[in-house]
Amino acid sequence: MKFMAIKRVSIWGMIGNVFLLIIKAIVGFVTGSQAMLADAFNSASDIFSSIMTFIGNKIASKPRDDDHNLGHGKAEYIYSMFISIAMGLMSIKVIISAIKTILLGEKFSFSIWLVVVCIITIIVKFILYIYANGVYKKHKSLLLEANAKDHRNDCIITSLNLVACLLSLEGIYFVDSVVGIGISIWIFIVALKIFLESYDVLMDKAMNTITRDKVYDIISKHKEIRGVNHFNATPVGYKYQISFTIFVDGDLSTFDSHSIANGLEKEIDKNIPEVYLTVIHVNPIDVKK
Repeated sequence: MKFMAIKRVSIWGMIGNVFLLIIKAIVGFVTGSQAMLADAFNSASDIFSSIMTFIGNKIASKPRDDDHNLGHGKAEYIYSMFISIAMGLMSIKVIISAIKTILLGEKFSFSIWLVVVCIITIIVKFILYIYANGVYKKHKSLLLEANAKDHRNDCIITSLNLVACLLSLEGIYFVDSVVGIGISIWIFIVALKIFLESYDVLMDKAMNTITRDKVYDIISKHKEIRGVNHFNATPVGYKYQISFTIFVDGDLSTFDSHSIANGLEKEIDKNIPEVYLTVIHVNPIDVKK
């Protein structure tokens, strides 16, 4: 089941990120490496993200009830906004700290443990990426895709940390702070993207044209349908509830016209994974005119 898959990915993500946060924070504070401390903050935000993903997924998995007729799918986007705000604040804090380090000319103490932590992080994050991406390909969940990309991005970020550590051996210390700033800017951009995507869903942004065209392609195959209007798509979590009106021959019986609508609803729900529920209204027209 998809929600169980998301739950497992978030739990393993939390375990991996807690381990990485501890070793990054210890080595970062001991050596004074801004890049490593920025990476530690990144792991902290990843833990928070995993927790929010776990909670949001748990709420979103609840079925529809009398108080929530469209289900609880939007819960994951509310929690995503919490995640993005926390990430943004952390990134700003690290940027300010790194700039101060550059202006004051502070240096960090190179340690072989910086290199060891970077290598461990790359290995752990790569394993988590392979796992999350594999589950995403099976279930096609936006939350799983976000988790997979987050692990992939962390591999890239930590690789830059490793480069900064090695350059410090040549006496090039400013790269460490520059990388710290770069990592923080990366985190801020990701946070802004998550915030805007969540905002769009919560504000009921229209369905994308690709998915909408898929719906119309299925409708066009039914020659008994003479027209369509009042198309509406409401985001429900990472899917849509859609409704529209079809026009059919007025000479058809009520049973036949609604059979056409019911068959079309089932066909759309079955063939378009982005659609959560289809509701079709039927209007008769005089085709003899």
